[in-house]
Order: sequence, then structure tokens, then C-alpha cells
Amino acid sequence: MTTRIFVPLDSASVALGADEIAAAITAEAAQRGVAVEIVRNGSRGLYWLEPMVEVETLKGRIAYGPVAPSDVPGLFDAGFQSGADHALSQGLTEEIPFLKKQTRLTFARCGLTDPHSLQSYEEFGGLRGLRNAVKMTPEEIVETVTRSGLRGRGGAGFPTGIKWNTVLQAAADQKYIVCNADEGDSGTFADRMIMEGDPFVLIEGMAIAGIATGATKGYLYTRSEYPDAIAAVEQAIVIARKAGVLGPDVLGSGRAFDMEVRMGAGAYVCGEETSLLNSLEGKRGVVRAKPPLPALEGFLGRPTVVNNVMSLASVPIILDRGAEFYRDYGVGKSHGTIPIQIAGNVRHGGLFETAFGLPLGEIVEEIGGGTLTGRPIRAVQVGGPLGAYFPPSKFDTIFDYESFTDADGLIGHAGIVVFDDTVDMLKQARFAFEFCALESCGKCTPCRIGAVRGVEVIDRIAAGKVDGENVDAQIELVTDLCETMKFGSLCALGGFTPFPVVSALTHFPEDFRPRTLKQAAE
Repeated sequence: MTTRIFVPLDSASVALGADEIAAAITAEAAQRGVAVEIVRNGSRGLYWLEPMVEVETLKGRIAYGPVAPSDVPGLFDAGFQSGADHALSQGLTEEIPFLKKQTRLTFARCGLTDPHSLQSYEEFGGLRGLRNAVKMTPEEIVETVTRSGLRGRGGAGFPTGIKWNTVLQAAADQKYIVCNADEGDSGTFADRMIMEGDPFVLIEGMAIAGIATGATKGYLYTRSEYPDAIAAVEQAIVIARKAGVLGPDVLGSGRAFDMEVRMGAGAYVCGEETSLLNSLEGKRGVVRAKPPLPALEGFLGRPTVVNNVMSLASVPIILDRGAEFYRDYGVGKSHGTIPIQIAGNVRHGGLFETAFGLPLGEIVEEIGGGTLTGRPIRAVQVGGPLGAYFPPSKFDTIFDYESFTDADGLIGHAGIVVFDDTVDMLKQARFAFEFCALESCGKCTPCRIGAVRGVEVIDRIAAGKVDGENVDAQIELVTDLCETMKFGSLCALGGFTPFPVVSALTHFPEDFRPRTLKQAAE
């Protein structure tokens, strides 16, 4: 009897030795005369247990982790190929609390299927959404997505159905679907996980978007730092094309849609849709003034849907299970599920998909398990390097778009980075300005110059070059600078940089006193 053993091919797992573990299992099994089949699956997102090896048994998959190559002989000695107990055993994978508490819709297959097998994808419900879509009119598809309440998962939270309808109604000889996979936020990895672990769901979502809007060509734009993801998607595209999922006659419907991968150079500003489009056209990645909107004049001046990976990967389940099924998850105007990425100084770092509505504190302290160092949490940053810092006093904030807006924050790509009580918030504010200065495309003055001036003012405060009477004036200068950047910048890079700075000033004012004054006060 051949035992199926799952070893992740996720690049984070590979960095931790997954390839060596797969080779060690193969060699050990051959030496012992044990028949095994190694399946390279995506990660389940429990990164503190990676590389996490799973064994298929009659009871279900049994997980072991984190596994090192040196652990392999001991695992065989214990009989792990039949799911036997071992010091690294985590029990039934689906019963691990971090995974069991989740509501996985977008990530339903990630870690379960062989990402290079279309048959495996279909066995777990794949292509049902696309099969439904090809039987519908474009208007019916757009109406279904609109009723679902799906909003952009890339940061802005714009209703996906409205964007699709704009492109559908636009008259043009050619329309495009562009997937924004330029995942540049610190502490985020959901896009990469989908591309590496379940690329067919993204292809299916893009094909549905194309059929819904009349677009026959799609581009997945990602960064050069994601070589494994690029290879996985390109391989999946070839497989999908051969199977008729892509091409001139999608699933025999008579409708055409094909796609390809384009790689950028890793400029953060190219996560902004108009900069991305310029880069995609071979131009310098700078922001375009709006209007015109990309939905009307986007790639090569044609109507273009620009959606994030998570938005497009959420579409297949909506077309499979229906708009109401998806809409019933979440709270208020935030419908569906959100893949939260927990990182930083945290015990249980990983991806946790859940319906909108959990308090921030529950995500960080209960699901994330608090800090890895065991020290008290001082702050969490939500929404990437341009997201606001939340102190524990704000941990009752509900994780949805409106609640975060009301709290002067943003969900962004749903990355959470945890800091313990050793963090210096003045340095974090300086980092926000410095990051903006380095990544600015230079198109607008508030972003290009404001970020540099912000670094200079913060450095003056940090160096103690202002006396006690002058500190407040310098902080007022920073605040005024943030107002100018927030309302005067052309895009979110300059416009959102004030979020981390102002939140650090608001919640941690003691860190912005000159060091000599702080020491005297203590």
C-alpha cells in the first residue's frame, strides 16, 4: 500500500528546508522498502509549524511539524507513515485550533490540493464557478458579484461589481483584466500563498471576470521577488490552456479568454493601479492622474478591470455557491471573508481566513498567541507599512472596513505586524517617512518632498537638537506635513504615509520627546 505524504512547496516552507525534507523522506522510504507518494502541496498557513508534513490516513491527514531533515528517520521509526504518535505530531490537521477556527472560502483548497494538478483542483470543487458563469449572460455574472458585496481586497475596499459593470458598459474593441499581484506590504503573503498553493482558483477568477466584462485578455502582474509564484502560475496557465479552461473557447462556451504573467521590478508604488498599468505598458512606474479611470481608459487606453489577487480568487466561490452565500458572512458593509496575515513578534504567525467582524485583540492575542518573546504587546500595525499603529487600548476595534476607517486606520491587504514593549515608536514613524521617500515615484511634490522633510524633522527630535519649548513646535510641523501629504498626494503612497506617523504621535507621544528630556523625566 502506498502512503501519500504531503510536503509543502510554498517558498517559505522551502526556505525552511521543505525540499530537503521531501528528498529525505523519499530516500528513507526507499531504504526501508516503504511505498510512499510525495505530494508537494501549498502551505496551510501555519508558519510556526513549517515545514509541516502531512500523512494521509483513514482518519484524515495527520500533521507533523516543524520537521527538519534530521527528524525523518525518527518519524519512520515511530511509524508516522500510518499516522503514529511522535513528538512532532500535531494530530489531525483539521483539528489544529488555528486551522479549525477559520472560515476558509478563498483558501478552501490551499494546502489540500496538488497545485499542479487540474484534476486535484476539480476534485475539491474547482471550476464549478466558471462552469456556472459560461451559462450566464455577462450582466447576470456582474449582478451576482455585485449582490455578493465583494469589495477589493487590495486595500481600497471598492465594490468589485461596480468596477466590473463600468468595464462591461464601456464600448471598446478590446478590454482587459489585470490582476494586481504586486504584493509589497510588509507582513503580507496571502497573494503569494494562492499563486504557489492554488493557482487555478486565480485563473478561474480571472476567466470569470473576462467573460463577465467582455475582456478576452488578462495579465497577472507580479514582482521579481516571487520567482516560485511566477513559475507556479505559468505552469498552471499552460495546464489550463491545454484543458480548454483558457483560450478561444473557454470550456466549450464559444467565449474567449487567455492570460499571461508579467513581472515587474519590485517597485512598491506599482501596487497602485495606474503605476502598475504604466509598468505593464513598459513605461516608468509613475502614478497617472484620475480621471480617466482605468475602468474606462486603462491598459493601452482600453477599458480595464484591475483587481487584487484576493478579489479575483474570491469570485469562483460566489459563482459556485451564490451571492447570498458569500454575502451572509461578515458584518455591516464588509461582506465575505478576509485572509488575515499575522506576522512580526508573534507566537503563531500565519494566515487566518475568517469572516469580517472579529475584534483586533482576539486576532492578535488569542489567535496569534501574543508575542513570541513573551513580553507585553505595545503596538500592532495593520495594513502594511502605510497602516496605522494600534495600541492595546484599541484592541476592541472590529476588523472591518468601516470600523478601521472610524479609528483612523485602514485594513489594506489585511497584514498585521506585532511589536512588543521594546519598540521605539519614533523610529517607526521615521521608517514610514523614509519608506515613502525611497519608494516615491516622484510625480507629486507632497510625497516626493514631504517624506524627506519628515525624516529630517524626526531626526532633529531624536537627536535632541530641540529644547523643551521647541519640541511641540516640531511635532506640530510633522502634523502639518502629514496633513499636506494626506490631502495633496496623487496616490495612496503619499496619502497614507501619515497613518503610521500620526497614529504613533497620537498613541505613543512619550517616544517623541527628546531623549535627554525623557531621561530627565524618568
